[in-house]
Amino acid sequence: MAARASTRARVHAAALNLAADVGLAGLTMEGIAARAGAGKQTLYRTWPTPAAILFDALLTRSTDANGTVVVPNSGRLSDDLAALMAGTVAELQDPATDRLLRAVIAELQNDPDLGPQVLDRLLGPQLRAVADRLCAAHVPDAVDGAELLMGPVLHRWLLRTRPFTDNWLTAHVHRVLRALQAT
Repeated sequence: MAARASTRARVHAAALNLAADVGLAGLTMEGIAARAGAGKQTLYRTWPTPAAILFDALLTRSTDANGTVVVPNSGRLSDDLAALMAGTVAELQDPATDRLLRAVIAELQNDPDLGPQVLDRLLGPQLRAVADRLCAAHVPDAVDGAELLMGPVLHRWLLRTRPFTDNWLTAHVHRVLRALQAT
């Protein structure tokens, strides 16, 4: 039995706040339960690990009420992808999200079990949603296209190579669409 919506919201908020305070390594079911005012068994019935709660909380921020990752679909693919990338960059640059996601990336280097969880619970659904949007626009190689679109954004954010600008994001989307030979 999954947690009720109100409990999920409290648990998500608790996990995000606790992870920001103690880091990913200090995130425990006990700590999340205490901060959320919920029982540990309630958490375990819905999530297998603290990381699963964290990824669920992060993913929920970019999903609709049905849990589907939201990718704009106005009919203009380039505008939709530019809006999606702008939202992605805004979330990456939010101080709380930035610090938390950087901690997750750092922990990936030391925890081989964390990589599949990140892919399954967070990055995978986001990439699939972008690929689905590209596929709906009849873009060939939509799965590779999703990585081509997201990869440079994550690279620029992770390594802090250069700042994000609206002009760069728009140009990036157009470069990707040209590379995929989409119109």
